Amino acid sequence: MQHRSFPDTAQPVRRRSPRATVAATLFAAAVLLTGCTGDSQPGPGDVPTREPAQPAVSPPVTATPAGQVYPAPAPLTALVGDPGSGNLAGLHPDGTTLTVFTPATDPPTTHEVRLPAPAATIATGTPGEILAATDGAILRIDAATRAVTRIPVDGTLHSVRSRPDGTLIAGTADGRVLILDRTGEIRQTVSGLVSADAIALTGDTLAVLDRRQTLLTEITPGSERLGLALRAGFGAANVVEAPYDRVVVTDPDSGQLLVFTTDPLVLRQRYPVRSSPYALTYDRRSDTVWATCTQSNEIVGYDLSTGTPREMGRYPTVRQPNAVTVDDATGDLYIGSATEPGLQRIPADQRKRGQ
Repeated sequence: MQHRSFPDTAQPVRRRSPRATVAATLFAAAVLLTGCTGDSQPGPGDVPTREPAQPAVSPPVTATPAGQVYPAPAPLTALVGDPGSGNLAGLHPDGTTLTVFTPATDPPTTHEVRLPAPAATIATGTPGEILAATDGAILRIDAATRAVTRIPVDGTLHSVRSRPDGTLIAGTADGRVLILDRTGEIRQTVSGLVSADAIALTGDTLAVLDRRQTLLTEITPGSERLGLALRAGFGAANVVEAPYDRVVVTDPDSGQLLVFTTDPLVLRQRYPVRSSPYALTYDRRSDTVWATCTQSNEIVGYDLSTGTPREMGRYPTVRQPNAVTVDDATGDLYIGSATEPGLQRIPADQRKRGQ
């Protein structure tokens, strides 16, 4: 059966009364719960889909990027930090090469790592390693030695994560979520999504983002079925977890930041960011989520400690800031340009002075 396309819903959000909003939210949740948890759960071919959300094309830079901009061997489409080594890893646009940065030096030293297959995305693994999701395998990259270990997996992978105990979680292009042990043996398979594009971890609970359905779905520990699911805006792009079972999603199509909690899955906050928010990272030191805005070449931070996200700072970035991560030890922000070779660093102390 062919996937059906969503109508064009990327339009301004209309304000409604609080009572109408609550009623609409409860109705939508009921519909989704019926569709995602009942015995008549629809298969991927029975649900409406859309093309995955993309970052807005950035205009030329008009403001000097905050902090420092260091040279990079190539543009970067993804960026993660490894707390074990203190290194960063950036993925090149073709997916076949990683650059490992050592930010302890100024400028950071770089080492390029050739991957045996193009990676769809990268993620932090257990301390000391970077993970890459590829067609038919999870790649483990030692962040210090740059050695690559291949773990075969049945399927084209769109996402990968690691639990602290080394358990691996992979999301596939055909909507399966696989739980694997450290050797790569599959321990659990949960099916039913159209695509499993990004994964957030809140304790033992998974929150899986399906960009084709712009849907966030919860998978509880030990379950072999999808759990609660909620629509995530008009075109959800990326997801990151935060303490207190929170999950933050960017929706560049409507210019919003969405904050959920899990167990059970509930949409708690919806905040207008504008300027096409895309890449996400979370700073545990300040309880701040940072989102890049590709339409304006900016990065903006929101304090999540209160009931409503509060803007903490907004800084100019390199052009096309499709990648961002935070150094857990220092709180420094690193932003990667997807069009021009450059790694931007905004020190934590500079952000404090600017407040």
